[in-house]
Amino acid sequence: MSRKIGPKQALFEQLAIIAGAFGSAARLELLDFLAQSEHSVDELAKLTGLSVANTSKHLQQLRRTGLVNGRRDGLRVIYSMAGDDVIAAIMSLRNLAESRLAEVDRIVASYLTSKDDLEPVSSAELMARADEGLVTILDVRPPEEYAKEHLPGALNVPLGEMKSRVSSLPKDREIVAYCRGPWCVLSFDAVQLLR
Repeated sequence: MSRKIGPKQALFEQLAIIAGAFGSAARLELLDFLAQSEHSVDELAKLTGLSVANTSKHLQQLRRTGLVNGRRDGLRVIYSMAGDDVIAAIMSLRNLAESRLAEVDRIVASYLTSKDDLEPVSSAELMARADEGLVTILDVRPPEEYAKEHLPGALNVPLGEMKSRVSSLPKDREIVAYCRGPWCVLSFDAVQLLR
């Protein structure tokens, strides 16, 4: 005998559809990139290291669940985040993982925290130092993300260009590198190259 599904169960089924879209590390990484700026399938495949076919498949699932939008640009489809509520959901998921999973703490401690004796700086303090001419701010994200939004006065020096551009950076100021967020390793890698 099958169970009759009531409105409460039907709502939980819809919630499970959204939860399922978040249930893939690859899709979460795609969402992380889309939170920064819109991208084509090819760009996202390159950024994530996934095949174009796999990237497209994941994006289609995210689009079906309403988490991302897609628009045509000639033959390409350009994807973007569907809204700030999706970004808030990802941040909540990250916060939940940090508070409930010991492995997250271990990974953060071993790779992101103890990678160097770097001084974390709040954005307000960083901007105050920049206004006083004490620091040069480097945005090490790809140019497309920098173009969408960046800190005032920040120079865009993507990680791949760091070695060739290091000689053009001011020598009389501290250099502060930033990237996407608390789990982004680009700024750590940039500091290693600058040394």
